[in-house]
Amino acid sequence: MTRILIAEDDENVRRFVAQALKMSGYDVEEASDGGLAAEIMEEEQGAFDLLLSDIKMPIMDGIGLALEVGAKYPQVIILLMTGFADQRERAHGLDALVYDVIVKPFSLADLLAKVEDALAGKPIEILSLSRQEMNKAG
Repeated sequence: MTRILIAEDDENVRRFVAQALKMSGYDVEEASDGGLAAEIMEEEQGAFDLLLSDIKMPIMDGIGLALEVGAKYPQVIILLMTGFADQRERAHGLDALVYDVIVKPFSLADLLAKVEDALAGKPIEILSLSRQEMNKAG
């Protein structure tokens, strides 16, 4: 079964996301902040298929969490979410680590589609463009 770790400090958002993913057949663990998510990831030795994390959180934000998880467990797909435009911009430098950023508020259908795309390894436009530009340059 596909395992997903959710890191989200807003309890209502975390419950909505977790319930949606559980109803779609995923095995879901929840963390209320990035620090707790990092501990869970460490305890489970990176045994997750996907990390779905909010960017703006107390203790450790989603960017710090992505950097830590990406360095220790490169097989884990990282998907970030945020409701703040400036936070989305912070994730752009992490194209090699982060699959994509979901903008809040999102619909249940949008969330599930993005999770399925990430797990299926479908490239997103930003990564596709970056690779095309690198091929032209090199």
